[in-house]
Amino acid sequence: MTGDRALLVIGEAVTDIVARHTGALAPDTDTPARIAVRPGGAGANAAAWAARCGTDVRLLARVGAADAAWHRDALLAEGVRPVLRTDHQRPTAVVIALVDSRAERTLVTDSGAAVHLGPDDWDDRLLDGVRHLHLSGYPLFTEPGRRLAALAITRARQRGATVSVDPASTGFMARTGVAVLRDTIRGADLLLPNAAEARLLTGRREPADAARELTEDHHTVVVTLGAQGALVVRRGAPTLRIPPVPSTPVDTTGAGDAFTGGFLAALLHGANPAEAAAAGCRTGARAVATVGARPPGRLAGEESDALRHRTLGPT
Repeated sequence: MTGDRALLVIGEAVTDIVARHTGALAPDTDTPARIAVRPGGAGANAAAWAARCGTDVRLLARVGAADAAWHRDALLAEGVRPVLRTDHQRPTAVVIALVDSRAERTLVTDSGAAVHLGPDDWDDRLLDGVRHLHLSGYPLFTEPGRRLAALAITRARQRGATVSVDPASTGFMARTGVAVLRDTIRGADLLLPNAAEARLLTGRREPADAARELTEDHHTVVVTLGAQGALVVRRGAPTLRIPPVPSTPVDTTGAGDAFTGGFLAALLHGANPAEAAAAGCRTGARAVATVGARPPGRLAGEESDALRHRTLGPT
């Protein structure tokens, strides 16, 4: 990894089974659906979107031996440099995404090898050339993953890199315990929850109130609001509301990951947090307009969001 704008993502690579059904799920019989098998995972998705936006990205994740090559090839094709630890005892994580006629999804998750990422998978060379470390939430829900997070944050700080965290899942957050998770991620400069995650982390109903409380632990908190855009709250500064980008939703799977990838790419190319959040809204809008959580095939003449910010002032 070269340059001073490189991004290291620690997270998960997952096999997504996306089932789009137009009618209600029918018990005890068949429900017609269009079904696709795609590479996914919050960390891998964010890395792929950041790479699409012109950023040098490395991903550390753990996958099963049977399909490690498939996931590695998919990431390489998307411009991500994969560092995949192969698990010979457990399969790659699988998520079944049931997507209804409104493009809303319900997730059924087998965490598999993803949540067994730990300190033994770390190598200090992962931070060579890295300016920013991003932690995706799933590894934070196990004790080895939390030890890996603490180690990675410490090493990133020693290298002068900044740190962000995506909490990832209210279900896993509730089972892990909010106090445990908040203590684990307290060293992060930037937190990127959605509205439900921000509420759970703080107990506050309004996302803006939750974000302001979270700035006690993190310098900047960006709350994604789905079709309502995003909020940007910096410690001691007014709350900024970022408008949504219109889109016709097909599948909302991975929309938050796309926002994260677009946001981090823009930030690393010189955007301030509000400009980066606007870039994240653009990538999120692209994501919901396609099936699956990764970027669609590049369009001729497409300009990356990150490259638009090369002439902007510092963060």
